[in-house]
Formats: sequence, C-alpha cells, structure tokens
Amino acid sequence: MTRGRLISWLLLLFGVLYFFVPLLGTLEFSLRYLRGRYSLTAYQIVLNDPRFLATIGYSTTLALATIAVGVVLVVPTAYWIQLRLPRLRPVVEFITLLPLVIPAIVFVFGYLRLYNSSSFLPLTGSERATDLLLTCSYVTLALPYMYRAVDTGLRAIDVRTLTEAAQSLGAAWSTILLRVILPNVRVAVLSGAFLTFAIVIGEFTMASLLNRPAFGPYLQNIGANRAYEPAALAIISFAITWASIGLIQVLGRGAPGQTVAR
Repeated sequence: MTRGRLISWLLLLFGVLYFFVPLLGTLEFSLRYLRGRYSLTAYQIVLNDPRFLATIGYSTTLALATIAVGVVLVVPTAYWIQLRLPRLRPVVEFITLLPLVIPAIVFVFGYLRLYNSSSFLPLTGSERATDLLLTCSYVTLALPYMYRAVDTGLRAIDVRTLTEAAQSLGAAWSTILLRVILPNVRVAVLSGAFLTFAIVIGEFTMASLLNRPAFGPYLQNIGANRAYEPAALAIISFAITWASIGLIQVLGRGAPGQTVAR
C-alpha cells in the first residue's frame, strides 16, 4: 500500500510539473519585456490594444450564440433519442463524430463554394450573414463535445420515469424539457458549453478564411510579429479558461434534484 501510494504521488507530481512548468516559463518570459527587470508592460500593451478588446468581444459574442444554438439543437435531440429512438444512437453518434475527422479547412471551403455571392443563398455577401455562417460553423465544430456531454448527463438520470411523471401531471413537452430535463442535465450542459467556448475562442481556420475579426486570427498575427505579447496573450487565455471552469463549478454546485413539472 505504501509503495502504491508513493507511485501515485509521484505520478501526480509528474503531471503537475508537466502542465505547470511550461506555464510558469511562459509567465516568466512574458514579464521580461523590459531588459533587466520584471514588468507588466507586455500585458499593458495587449490590454490597451483596441484589436484585443474588439476580437475578444467578437469571439465571446459568437461563443455565446454558438452555445445557445448548440443547446437548442442538442438537448431536444439527445432527449428524444434517449426516450423514443435508442436504436438511432449509433447513427447520431457517427454523424456527430464527423467534425472530428473532417478538417475545418474542408468545411470552410465547402461553405465558400455553397454560400458565395453568386449562389442562391449568399451568406458571404455581408458581414452579418458571414457572422451567421461562422456561428453555424462553430456549432458544427462543437457538436461532438456538446452532444456527448448532454448524452452522458441524460444517461445518468431516469429520463423515462421523469417524463411519465411530468405527463401524468399534465405537463406539455416544452415544460418537460425546460423544467424537468434541463435542470437535471445542468452540469452536463455547462460542461458542453465550456468546451464550446474554448473551441470558439481559439479557432483560427474558419475565422481567418471567412475574414472575420476573431480572437484566433488576432492571436496568430501577434505571435507571428512579436515576442513578449504572445506570451502575455497565452497567459490571459489561460486565465479566461480557468475563470470559465470556476464559473461552471459555481453554477453547477450541488447535485441537481429530479424536478417534476407542476
């Protein structure tokens, strides 16, 4: 037992060092903008850059829109498959896996061919239409993660019993979804939302080829032309990621009880 516990602690220590030593090195490098002393100059330059605020705001807006569309699309679909169509689960799982095996550049070139200005649905002809197309692209990229998170949450509860209990009390399907199912898979939805947010914030290919002012292309542009600012941006991105994880923990605190519509 003592030897096994020692090995476990050594593995944990190795994992901590593996993940945090590069992060500490990046942090230390980002503070060396002024030769001979540590300073926050690189962070000040990044935070005072109007493009940083514009791109992070744009990507955050699209991330929230992507999360909303993904939840509306995935939760009813996964619920109905779990309740009525369990035989279709392998088919749906295969479809949701396609964004993992098809490169993003293939998707975006397909969109450019289908929705260019000369097509029947010119979604690249204006900025708002292109934003809509980019949001739909992000929904596609995040679909494997959102669907599996929600599906795992639904498998952890007795969907059939909750549905029958709500129906016996006269609840409509919309009430069952919003007041019975969704509260019980709250943590799963939040996990899928966090993964979606991380994907949208860091995505480069689609935003770049569609020529939209997203955070991914901005990060790549800064990294190609400067030294210390990219390290500062990496630390800021890491802080945003951990803030999102903390928000999930706060919102998902406590085990959701089984709610039945009244």
